[in-house]
Amino acid sequence: MTGFNVELTITAAFYGLLCIALLYRVIKGPHAVDRVIAGDSIDSMTVVIMALFGALSNRAVYFDMALIVSLLGFISTVVISRYLEGRS
Repeated sequence: MTGFNVELTITAAFYGLLCIALLYRVIKGPHAVDRVIAGDSIDSMTVVIMALFGALSNRAVYFDMALIVSLLGFISTVVISRYLEGRS
């Protein structure tokens, strides 16, 4: 492994740990808005992890999956936000 690959792996592992930490906010969030923001943050970090693994393995399929996950995350955030807006 080259130094660049080690750095990418460490960065991806760090983002993975941050996603696990954000799961606490998704489960225990005091308000629904906190849960939505934490879920959106997990989605964004998942996209970054997929892009890092795509760069690490030199495979374009990870970038395609990252694009799909980011689009689905954006749509779900908009739908949930509209639902919460109408509820208050």
